[in-house]
Amino acid sequence: MKRDLLFEIGTEEIPAHVMPHLLEDLAQLAETMLKEHRLSYEKVRTLGTPRRAALIVTGLAERQEDVNTETRGPSVAIAFDADGNPTKAGAGFARGQGVDPSALIQRDGYVYASVHESGAATAELLTSLLPDLVRAIPLPNSMRWGDLDFRFIRPIRWFVALYGTEIVPFTLAGVTSGNHSRGHRTLAPADFVITSAADYEAACEKAYIIVDPERRRAMICEQITETAKACGGTAEITPDLLEEVLYLVEYPTALSGSFEEKYLALPAEAVITPMRDHQRYFPVKAADGSLLPAFITVRNGGKAHLDVVAHGNERVLRARLADAQFFFDEDRRKSLAEHREKLKTVVFQRGLGSMYEKTERLTALTTAIVEEMAAGDADGTALADARRAAELSKADLVTGMVTEFTELQGIMGREYALLDGESPAVACAIDEQYMPRFAGDELPQTPLGVALSAADKVDNIVGTFSQGRIPTGSQDPFALRRQALGLVLMLIEQKSTMLLSDLVDEACDLYDLDVSLCQKMQAYVADFIRLRLKNVLTERGVRYDVQEAVLEDVDFVADVPVRAAYVERLLASDGADALVQSFVRVGNIARGVTGGAVDPALFQAEEEGALLSAYQTAAAARAEGEDTLPAERALGKAINTFFDAVMVMDKDARVKENRLSLLKMIDDYLLETADYSKIVLN
Repeated sequence: MKRDLLFEIGTEEIPAHVMPHLLEDLAQLAETMLKEHRLSYEKVRTLGTPRRAALIVTGLAERQEDVNTETRGPSVAIAFDADGNPTKAGAGFARGQGVDPSALIQRDGYVYASVHESGAATAELLTSLLPDLVRAIPLPNSMRWGDLDFRFIRPIRWFVALYGTEIVPFTLAGVTSGNHSRGHRTLAPADFVITSAADYEAACEKAYIIVDPERRRAMICEQITETAKACGGTAEITPDLLEEVLYLVEYPTALSGSFEEKYLALPAEAVITPMRDHQRYFPVKAADGSLLPAFITVRNGGKAHLDVVAHGNERVLRARLADAQFFFDEDRRKSLAEHREKLKTVVFQRGLGSMYEKTERLTALTTAIVEEMAAGDADGTALADARRAAELSKADLVTGMVTEFTELQGIMGREYALLDGESPAVACAIDEQYMPRFAGDELPQTPLGVALSAADKVDNIVGTFSQGRIPTGSQDPFALRRQALGLVLMLIEQKSTMLLSDLVDEACDLYDLDVSLCQKMQAYVADFIRLRLKNVLTERGVRYDVQEAVLEDVDFVADVPVRAAYVERLLASDGADALVQSFVRVGNIARGVTGGAVDPALFQAEEEGALLSAYQTAAAARAEGEDTLPAERALGKAINTFFDAVMVMDKDARVKENRLSLLKMIDDYLLETADYSKIVLN
């Protein structure tokens, strides 16, 4: 027989950002726990709201699976004496396995103990497994309450534990399990009874609890969409805000409010940010994308007195927008360039000077990048824009608007630059320098934005590393991992030819680091970027050994995924194993060789000339941007023929050195793609 398990952990309101991970961890831990205890089941599912995390296991077996184990002991000669009686060793082994010595099995010269373990009843096991499950949930922060030593994300107020219709009895954190849950705080505050897992969702809904997050999400989206239509527009539903609202409510009801049209004169982000990031409101836009003087919020409750609720939300937003209007007006008393002077009073980082000094470094670094990128900048416009964008890049940090609404950094810089009459390229770059701001955010798209963003990220990484503040473990107070990943993704998307070592060298010079420290920075930054590239390749499904083969050299960041894709294509082609082996054979001999110019006049066998010709064909194909796989397949054949016909270590030193130089040249060529010795062959 099988029964369903329902386990609900009832708490004070859990922070919205914690809930998705908590439910995911609860499901994974439950699956692991059941498998470890030999408890078969059909499906594991988790549900949750701000006040509850529920686990439902359908088709959970009533008993553990029986298990038969056979353990090998000492040899027969040691376990039994000449008369067949058990020795101390044999008797001790049998006792340790819980069997009689006469039950030991003799096979292959050894004794074996066969033990049959009957499965325990599931109902009995759950009394200890469920409390252990709660204790095992990993939490970003935890708290104690009352005089308890127990810790959890929020105080636990009730447990529902039902196996079938029977209560699984246990006590944890001063709370005894039962079959009573709690309804909505205001709509149905009384306790209610749950009879079984199958009745759980329906019983919750009667108590104004929509416990299924996906159903709640669909309700929220549908309500927001309909409410926006009533306002004459479309709601801007961002995934992160939707996820947060999802775990702020148990019974969602969307409603709309409005604000004065005069605030639409502010930059759109100055209105949307306090609305969305501070108040969890969804902005409403017209068909042309312009902002309407309306917002939508989601109430944790029913439809009663929605006008009162809307009025209260309007008052809160009005105050926020009035602040935004005030700061905007105050900021506009000065140009963005005039605000820049105040950066001299703002510390960038301890030991790294002021934000003003940072903009000076960014000016030099961005200009250097643009000089390389803008080969056709005949009139110097690109360089002039680069200098101007870097000079103004951090000026908005000291404006009132950004001081009050920090999420607007870069965005307000862009808006103020446009109002000051700066070029659109400069204004756009000021905004794009911070991209990507979060995982999945868009990347800079303009050449100047890419240059300024790269300069900013490299300056942050090198400067912080030079002070010994390199991220370790989960500690990353300056978000350098995110910035490094952003740099990697940006260079890859733009197919940029920028070299990491050049960027680091320039940054080190601007920080005036000595030669030895600069060398350390090169190594540290390369390792840091290598890990980010490894993450990118893993997400793209690249084989682990191919990753190792191409990540040896990460200087040309944008080329790493290209090389990985090429190696995977090579490995998928016919005769790949033999081709890789030939490449590895070259490396085994050539690594450590200094090498020199190859002199064809010293060739003594036609296979030497054929190998040189095959190498030259492959190198020419690469230089022309052609597909090198056919040429490298021919090179692999030439390598094998060469080794079959030629003794590399010739008695004539000049001939030997010439052959080694030839192999070294080929190995250097191959290493530009990958270290094939890292490839694991079948």
